[in-house]
Amino acid sequence: MKTKDWLLFWFLGIIWGTSFLWIKVAVEEISPVMLVGYRTLFASLGLGFVWLFTRKKYNVTGKEIGAHLLDFLVMGAVNIATPWVMISWAGQFIDSGISSILNSAMPLFTILISPIFIADDRITLPKIFGLLTGFVGVIILMSPSIRQGWTSGLAGQSVALLATVFYAAGTVFARKRGHGLPPQLQAFLQFTMGSLIIWVLALFIERPIVLPALPITWVATLWLGLLGSCLAYIIYFKLLYEIGPTRISMVTYIPPLVGVLLGAVSLGEQFHWQALFGALLILSGISIVNLKPKILEKKPL
Repeated sequence: MKTKDWLLFWFLGIIWGTSFLWIKVAVEEISPVMLVGYRTLFASLGLGFVWLFTRKKYNVTGKEIGAHLLDFLVMGAVNIATPWVMISWAGQFIDSGISSILNSAMPLFTILISPIFIADDRITLPKIFGLLTGFVGVIILMSPSIRQGWTSGLAGQSVALLATVFYAAGTVFARKRGHGLPPQLQAFLQFTMGSLIIWVLALFIERPIVLPALPITWVATLWLGLLGSCLAYIIYFKLLYEIGPTRISMVTYIPPLVGVLLGAVSLGEQFHWQALFGALLILSGISIVNLKPKILEKKPL
């Protein structure tokens, strides 16, 4: 990857790494559905302003946008609404650090799904070795928490892990169907559709609609909406077409490092020596996947 792509890659990972802390804070007061509702609403508003001031740079017609609306409805459901509600629900029962760790399983599902639909995203030995190395790091990182709370948090951990399957499918679908539109427009359309889905759902299951009463909850929803969603997804879509779905999925190996540290410092969640060893393996996995030995790259499995 280019230096610029590396910088954006790490910045994106750090932003998303803070999200698990703010999810944990917000679900102390509001439900997972309402949290995702406010998050997608603020993200849509932010992205709407971004597109309003940048649209003149692009020659995008209403017909082109209309041709992609169904695609973005699918992305809004698969890549936003469904996994975010799952992760927010899981956040009620598991530590924010554990949630961030489980989220890093996404590349394992992406590497299985992507080659089926995208011809130029082949499975290679470096990718397999790098992904396995990173995932071993994830297992080591979460091993203390598994021993201490796997039974009581089984439902939450299972739902958080299932959310990564939706993320993987959404990433591949976005690469396959969203190409051709500016990144900020893609993010805006995806979040608008996701927000629409969530607020329709909220009208049926949230009675009454609850406004946060605590300032910290507003800070959490604004942070998640404007930084963890609006800004993050502009970067996400840009990198998706620059480096491909498998490599961009590796960004999910960074949030565990951030999430575990923030959870330990801000919420008093336990931090173990295994986290340091796991972190080294995770960083190694990211590096291995991005290596391009010519001999291996020419021989897809």
